[in-house]
Amino acid sequence: MPRACAQPGDLIDVTLGELHPTQAVLGFDQVFYKLGRYGSDRDEAAGDVNKRFDDWCETNGQEEAASAGPGARLDDPSSFSCTVPVGQETAETVAPMKTAVIGPGGKLYLTDGHHTLTSFLEGPDGSPRMHIRLRVTDNFSALSPAAFWQRMTAEKKVWLRDENNRPLGVEQLPDRLGITHFRDDPYRSLVYFTRDIGYEVPDGATEFLEFSWGSWLRGEHDTAAYDLTAPGPYLDLVKRASKSMAALAPDAVVDDGKTAAQLGRIDEWNGGKKETGGEFAKLGKPLSDPKPGKLAEALDYKARVLPLPACTTTVTGPRNGPLVVTGGVTCLDRAAQRGPVVVRPGAALVVTGSTVDGPLQADRATAVHLCGSRVGGPVVVSRSTGPVRIGGPGCTANTVQGPVVVQ
Repeated sequence: MPRACAQPGDLIDVTLGELHPTQAVLGFDQVFYKLGRYGSDRDEAAGDVNKRFDDWCETNGQEEAASAGPGARLDDPSSFSCTVPVGQETAETVAPMKTAVIGPGGKLYLTDGHHTLTSFLEGPDGSPRMHIRLRVTDNFSALSPAAFWQRMTAEKKVWLRDENNRPLGVEQLPDRLGITHFRDDPYRSLVYFTRDIGYEVPDGATEFLEFSWGSWLRGEHDTAAYDLTAPGPYLDLVKRASKSMAALAPDAVVDDGKTAAQLGRIDEWNGGKKETGGEFAKLGKPLSDPKPGKLAEALDYKARVLPLPACTTTVTGPRNGPLVVTGGVTCLDRAAQRGPVVVRPGAALVVTGSTVDGPLQADRATAVHLCGSRVGGPVVVSRSTGPVRIGGPGCTANTVQGPVVVQ
């Protein structure tokens, strides 16, 4: 069935690479938890199926994984099975599916599931070619691009705020999935960890519910005052934030006219249990526990992500001609570099979400980071005196037309 003909309620098979985000930020720590869990063998060691198969089956409208033997991969659905076969879905199994809107030209705009699908893409067997089914909520394909975005904005199907909660335009939205293409909003991660402690996702939850909570929490708690790489301070922040959420009156306005009750404010903090029990206790379990908490798994993965050096020169948008980096840290951020790139000794290069029409060569660079980008030629990095990252944790895989040589 042509995408432009899909109607609300239809389930459509898509690839991750053809989806267009409707938000510019993610809570990276939520994704890091998923990736830490997906890359662990803890589930298999306990005789269970790795969580990524359960998550894929649920997202695909098939409840949970039934089996996944050795060698099973998400990018090969024939290598594992789900409890509900395709064609036998029920209203209950379809409800957790992620959603999309059909836009002009039949383009697919993801309105729910940015964290989940980014985790699939960045996972051990992820790629833009991975298939998943989505539930269509609206078909706006007959609208012009301008009218489409007006409709999406009016119906609150797009989140046009940046990582600092400042307004942004639709032209600033990422053009594809991948953690490199998003900005990190620590308040969005914070809200994720308060789930079932300070709030519960209500039935019929609206899109971007967690961002609304995050907007409110900005005025209550300063994430910069906490070390979000250490479990103790992070857990303390979660406790304080979730207690603030639970203490709100049901009719208190949280964000954009939505009340605490509408956003799922929990009746009793931590389900009425003490700190040593309930979801809060589960969240705080260390990595050494047989069932570590989400926070420990997130921070363990986060520790593997190399930090980016501070940019001294930033290039965005189109740039014509060869680029020679002779010193400092040059960053190509969503840039279209039309020409080769050469990094001289003592200089550093960071390329994120960009295209380079030509080869990339670096010799004795202090750092080279290449994430979520497309390079139309070989990549050669030799004798680097600092970190070299070409894909890997927190760095979306690249497309390179030619060999990649690091020596």
